[in-house]
Amino acid sequence: MAWNKLVSQPASKWTDATGPHAEVVLSSRIRLARNVTNLPFPHQMNEAQAEELIRQVETGVREINLVGLSSRVELFKLADTPALDRQVLVEKHLISPQQAQQARGKAVAISEDESISIMVNEEDHLRIQCLAPGLQLKQTWRTASLVDDALEQKLNYAFHAQKGYLTSCPTNVGTGLRASVMIHLPGLVLTQQAGGLFHRLSQLGLVVRGLYGEGTDAAGHIFQISNQTSLGKAEEEIIEHLEAVVLKVVEAEKQARLHLHGEMPLQVEDRLGRAYGILSSARVITSEEAMKLLSDVRLGIEMGLFPRLSHRTLNELMIAMQPAFLQKAEGRELNPLDRDAKRATLIRTRLAS
Repeated sequence: MAWNKLVSQPASKWTDATGPHAEVVLSSRIRLARNVTNLPFPHQMNEAQAEELIRQVETGVREINLVGLSSRVELFKLADTPALDRQVLVEKHLISPQQAQQARGKAVAISEDESISIMVNEEDHLRIQCLAPGLQLKQTWRTASLVDDALEQKLNYAFHAQKGYLTSCPTNVGTGLRASVMIHLPGLVLTQQAGGLFHRLSQLGLVVRGLYGEGTDAAGHIFQISNQTSLGKAEEEIIEHLEAVVLKVVEAEKQARLHLHGEMPLQVEDRLGRAYGILSSARVITSEEAMKLLSDVRLGIEMGLFPRLSHRTLNELMIAMQPAFLQKAEGRELNPLDRDAKRATLIRTRLAS
């Protein structure tokens, strides 16, 4: 897999909108935090120790490619990559914002279809991430488990008989598992049910975050719902609990959409039509405004208002219009106004085609 291809195309496996309940759930993610023995946590590492771990992981990646996955995995040292490219990977949800900063001594291994990414020397030595479109937590867990087992053949994981996997952050101790879904909830937000729902989710041991995880905003009515702790429960139990709750959230969102269209069809169709009209004709648009309007257009697809559009088109557009991706496509840095103009042109072109 060529690095330039990785950072120049918006499509990833998770964007193809083929999974179950893809009209509400954009993607499912399993992330495993792992550390190796005889090395300090990343925030205490020196450069030589960081490079030694990268060498060990590179050996482990070769083991991954022997287990029969559908897509090969390749490791890249982030110190050898431009800062703009790393930000593109953040926008594609393949690395974290933290991983994109201070790239020396860090690496990422990514599969050709981008369903697997392994961050090296982020908060933990390893953050194994697997992504899938729609609600596919169990399938994604099986892939993550295969990758984890393959790496363990070459790496000596830090594991305690009573506490489980040892991690930099205490909330990840135990299974080291963070299961999450990226979910679009305009119906619940517009019917003012989202606040109460999020409160109930916290009582169930789940946490709601923004589009890019912890510390980020929920742009375009898109949220991440995940488990809060990983200690004291088996991986399968955590995943089954999250999936059961998400299915209820999906049903509540569908009912909210039906209520909106049933109770105020003219107002709803006017709002969604105006969103499409602005996106189809705007010459300058910010990423924040575009995300809000694309949320309405995404809802309009479900209501049959835009039969020529697909969720896949909007998923890819959501990435392609982000600041770093726009500048990468243009081949140069852009000031905010130029970015907003390029974004508007991109959206007009995609919607027209």
